Amino acid sequence: MFVIGGLVLGAIGGALVARRRGGKAADMAQYAAGFGIAFGLLGLFLTLFLDRLLLG
Repeated sequence: MFVIGGLVLGAIGGALVARRRGGKAADMAQYAAGFGIAFGLLGLFLTLFLDRLLLG
């Protein structure tokens, strides 16, 4: 859940950042992909940390 949530929120946030900076559609897509990947990885690490903490 954290991975998917991070991916979606990162993509939305990245597109908003690009729009605020005056980017075109390609810029918004690139920012959305970059932020989505970054936040998805953070969600993955959070999931792994919580799994080890609670079950390990």
